[in-house]
Amino acid sequence: MSTPFPFTAVVGQDDLRLALLLNAVSPAVGGVLVRGEKGTAKSTAVRALSVLIPEVDVVAGCRFSCAPASPDPACPDGPHEVGPGTKRPARMVELPVGASEDRLVGALDIERALAEGVKAFEPGLLADAHRGILYVDEVNLLHDHLVDLLLDAAAMGASYVEREGVSVRHAARFLLVGTMNPEEGELRPQLLDRFGLTVEVAASREPDQRVEVVRRRLAYDDDPEGFAARWDDEESAVRARIVAARELLPSVLLGDGALRQIAATCAAFEVDGMRADIVMARTATALAAWAGRTEVLAEDVRQAALLALPHRRRRNPFDAPGLDEDKLDETLEEFGEQSGGEDEDPDPDGPGGGGQPPQEDPDDGSGPGEAPAQAESGEGGQPQGGGEQSPVRAAEPFRTKVLSVPGLGEGAAGRRSRARTEHGRTTGSRRPQGALTKLHLAATVQAAAPHQLARGRSGRGLVVRRDDLRQATREGREGNLVLFVVDASGSMAARQRMSAVKGAVLSLLLDAYQRRDKVGLVTFRGSAAEVALPPTSSVDAAAARLESLPTGGRTPLAAGLLRAHDVLRVERLRDAARRPLVVVVTDGRATGGPEPVALAGRAARLFAADSVASVVVDCEAGAVRLGLAGQLAVELGGTAVTLDELRADSIAGLVRDVQGNSRRAA
Repeated sequence: MSTPFPFTAVVGQDDLRLALLLNAVSPAVGGVLVRGEKGTAKSTAVRALSVLIPEVDVVAGCRFSCAPASPDPACPDGPHEVGPGTKRPARMVELPVGASEDRLVGALDIERALAEGVKAFEPGLLADAHRGILYVDEVNLLHDHLVDLLLDAAAMGASYVEREGVSVRHAARFLLVGTMNPEEGELRPQLLDRFGLTVEVAASREPDQRVEVVRRRLAYDDDPEGFAARWDDEESAVRARIVAARELLPSVLLGDGALRQIAATCAAFEVDGMRADIVMARTATALAAWAGRTEVLAEDVRQAALLALPHRRRRNPFDAPGLDEDKLDETLEEFGEQSGGEDEDPDPDGPGGGGQPPQEDPDDGSGPGEAPAQAESGEGGQPQGGGEQSPVRAAEPFRTKVLSVPGLGEGAAGRRSRARTEHGRTTGSRRPQGALTKLHLAATVQAAAPHQLARGRSGRGLVVRRDDLRQATREGREGNLVLFVVDASGSMAARQRMSAVKGAVLSLLLDAYQRRDKVGLVTFRGSAAEVALPPTSSVDAAAARLESLPTGGRTPLAAGLLRAHDVLRVERLRDAARRPLVVVVTDGRATGGPEPVALAGRAARLFAADSVASVVVDCEAGAVRLGLAGQLAVELGGTAVTLDELRADSIAGLVRDVQGNSRRAA
């Protein structure tokens, strides 16, 4: 087993270390979500924490880590007698993003269950993580069906495995720790709320601190054991402090004044439900115990709010989590008559300053998903419709009609188009290719029944062999690549419609976020087109690029379509299973260069030849309409919708129309 990087050797990241330590003191806090850019020691700090957590008492030989003083009466390895048990280190179990359902919850031996009627169960990662840490790196990329299982286990403290009438249940209480890079997409709100605390991390901008990070990392890589040995004293001190804080925790008094501050803070920030109040109370209590106090002070409540509320407050879909600290201080002061302690100096001893919010470097760079403003102008563009204009804000987003790709795909799990998936409604059966994951019971029995006499069946059990097993084929939903091709030329800006156009694209981006799609953004104006955002899972990044999009110049429609076609070609090599949906946002005009309309038509027919599903959002306005966007949709083999028709409550047949036109083009 490799030697982990010492927890106390992590440079900076005080909030991250404090949040992890508070959960080590009080697992009831509910875990930590660590958000931040790549290369900021997120995974390193989490893996280092497991070494500091005290050992746990377990029943000897129990695969489900039952506590010897109070064993689980429903344990599959039970029943257990109350006894002394044995000690072992607390486990940190890592859940890979691409794990199967059976790997997470465990698997039944289907052949033995059918033939012998016994529950032969192989525990999964949830059983391994019981009374320990379940760590999910890149948790925002976890498949939806695994997220659902995690939510169930976290809510009930148990895991249920039910398959074809055979069920197994075991305890699964764990500390959930996740790390994520917001650039790769956000987390489902249901799972987000299950994390007790959240921390934003970023690389330091201080040269001296960055030098120290590199120095320690190189020393660790050269001699991991020797480097860890040099930090033994610091590690032992933190481990002892965790034990002392755990012992002190039951004695910490959470007074009425602190409770009023907690309730007032949660109400002021309009968080949903009561989980935030409970998490804040537990966090403030753990902060006091970590600082060696038996009373919760206002400073503990403030720090608890900074850790527990940012991801729970109500916010717009593409806003990064955060908290207005001025508003927080005003609320605490207003309801702090009985709490006191706001002006006390922080405890300098140990990570996190004993309960005070650590002081971060104010130069923290750009926020998650933030992109620099687009400053380029269309080279060689004529001042049609005016020159380059400053970016305009998007109109208020709205709920859009569902746009989907026709046919049956096999892409990554999502919520947009029909696809063959591991989860969904059963549509048939087939012979398993590799490990059996979803048994089709009726097909298996039907395959085995004709051979029972030849196999010498004499008892009640069905004699089942490997060749009889049938895998259930299921149909669910997949995520797609939604590629936006946005006209930013002067013909759009001159009519002051760009705000409405941006609002429509923002609405479609929100829909893509909810349906777990990848998105890309191609814009065209002046004399050329550019890839404003390559295909990514970060819808936030696309929204930021859209907000800073300038307008003006001619309308090189053909260039925009050709650039989009090239993006799809490259992306098809990277992820062939993910089907694209092209959304062209334009009024259909094409200007600049020789025969611009004919060139645009030839470029559009490339999409039709590849059977790419497409939608043209017609932005033409005014009393006289040329219908150019509709003609473009015909060339693409897709359909055209107006901005008004894009709204969910406007027309009822949009998906059918998109699919019908796409089929005719194919």
